[in-house]
Amino acid sequence: MYLSISMNERDAFEFCGEWLSAWTGNEPNKLIDFYAKDAFYRDPANPDGLKGHREILPYFVKLLEKNPEWNWEATQVFPTKDGFVLKWRAEIPVGSTMIVEEGMDIVEMMFRKIACNEVYFDRTNWLEAIRETNWF
Repeated sequence: MYLSISMNERDAFEFCGEWLSAWTGNEPNKLIDFYAKDAFYRDPANPDGLKGHREILPYFVKLLEKNPEWNWEATQVFPTKDGFVLKWRAEIPVGSTMIVEEGMDIVEMMFRKIACNEVYFDRTNWLEAIRETNWF
């Protein structure tokens, strides 16, 4: 359990608007500022997860460099005792193709920073587009 402050749906949507916009534009230092220094981050490419800025930031640098124009949008937010569950939609350009993905994040907060972020989505279509275009 994290020392958190409860968020209502409006607060969570507001936070997500700022946080998700930081995923666009290749600004990894802006993005990592949303995370606690010892945060835990997991996504389909890192099923065992990454711990702390020392592990997370290099991953964000590479990921954002390869995806500077992707766009993330919160579609639903469900506040929890320690944070929120986010349903999202992402538009990811891969060459001349636009991939649309939907997924969810489980986010636990600590003092208005992300302490734990687990990302879940089926990335099959995205990986297929990457293979077809030799983009990555």
